[in-house]
Amino acid sequence: MPSRYTYFPILALALHLGSGMAVAQHDEIERLESATTVFEEIMNAPDNAIPRAILERAEAVAIIPNTVKAGFIFGGHRGKGVISARSADGGWSQPAFLTLTGGSFGLQIGGQSVDLILVIMNRRGLEKLLQNEFKLGGDASAVIGPIGRDAEASTDLYLRAEILSYSRTRGLFAGITLKGSTIKADRDANERFYGYPYGSAQLVLEEETATPHNAGAVATWRATLAGDGN
Repeated sequence: MPSRYTYFPILALALHLGSGMAVAQHDEIERLESATTVFEEIMNAPDNAIPRAILERAEAVAIIPNTVKAGFIFGGHRGKGVISARSADGGWSQPAFLTLTGGSFGLQIGGQSVDLILVIMNRRGLEKLLQNEFKLGGDASAVIGPIGRDAEASTDLYLRAEILSYSRTRGLFAGITLKGSTIKADRDANERFYGYPYGSAQLVLEEETATPHNAGAVATWRATLAGDGN
């Protein structure tokens, strides 16, 4: 019969794994809360807000807060964000987690933090973005969207665009854009947050019934996208 000391390493391992999972889940919650805050702040700035007319037509919204860009000749950028799509009832799906990575070469120096918002205007654009590896500027181009809460959004350019991009920057950087960046589903984050490694399409297109680790953060995110309180 094993002594009580035999169980100490097993108990320690279980506690360690549990602690690691809790930290990881906190990261996902923080990512979701940061995305919610970015959207709220941008929408509460009337001169720089995304027009409501744009959002009312949008098929999906992806927000990647605190995307870090840095480099000297060779550069790179990386960010982690979330995406939700319009539901059949006019609301918003549960969020799926995603990552953005990219590199560049050329005249560049400095560092910058960017809050990036992608407003996907139609189903085709959404399906492209939810591919295994979606490249901005390759699979589809992101057109810089109009700003101002009451800005006109009916021009042919915006009606034809699959993706409209908005960004808020902090810091100084010259000579780099997000063109060529790759967006991928973050299945590991989905698994930590929902308990199963869902693909982004399963959550935002198929609307799989998934139980989030923090239902309150999800509810706040969805209500913010819907404009409740704005």
